[in-house]
Amino acid sequence: MPRFAANLSFLFTEHDFLDRFEAAAKAGFTAVEVLFPYAYEPAEIRARLVSNSLELALFNLPPGHWDKGERGFAGVPGREDEFSYAVDLALRYADALGCRRLHAMAGLVTHGACRETYVTNLRLAAAWAADDDVTIQIEPINRRDMPGYLLSRTADAREVIAEVAAPNLMLQLDLYHRHIEEGGVPAAITEFAPLVGHYQIASPPDRGEPDHGEVDYREAFRLIDASGFEGFVGCEYKPRAGTLAGLGWAPRLGVSLG
Repeated sequence: MPRFAANLSFLFTEHDFLDRFEAAAKAGFTAVEVLFPYAYEPAEIRARLVSNSLELALFNLPPGHWDKGERGFAGVPGREDEFSYAVDLALRYADALGCRRLHAMAGLVTHGACRETYVTNLRLAAAWAADDDVTIQIEPINRRDMPGYLLSRTADAREVIAEVAAPNLMLQLDLYHRHIEEGGVPAAITEFAPLVGHYQIASPPDRGEPDHGEVDYREAFRLIDASGFEGFVGCEYKPRAGTLAGLGWAPRLGVSLG
């Protein structure tokens, strides 16, 4: 059975951020993920993880000026020094929080993001992360939700991973993004399973809970299990009517949150 992580940037937003850890644990989760933890000291977050017996499955490297439209800058030329600092900061948080997976966002082609810079920066990130036994994740993101994102197709992510050639660079396969951009979720799980270090889920077309929508998540979970995957499945969806009200998807799909 997949191990699920509540994405606290999407779920339990009825609570202040630091209170979401307790809410997730009380709802039955044993792991969480977040987009960006950097507004808080590591000790503050670690205390919430420990007191609620939670594991932090994943978070992102600093994304640049998010509120000004940036979506990462790993692929943006001229910002290599800033990217190095972002990797160092993320690894310090990962060490303090016991997190073994970091997602490096590529950036937008409209901001100059290109594959050559992306590959170079990912080599640096993977090399530094390897010393801390941390895996760097790259995620194809659909162009409907994030127009202009450098990496949108799963096969392109595979090519980048092969070019970087680092054993700790892996695929973050968000099944919602895959469906919107390319379709073929069951085939993607089977084809790309050897590269996947982390999954994320939500139902197309509205990015809601995974039991209503265009993807058969009961079948998806079966295929993930059959692949031998031992990592986490991040619940990065937008609750349709409040977080707790929507958690009935788990028993309906024959899985448990913890």
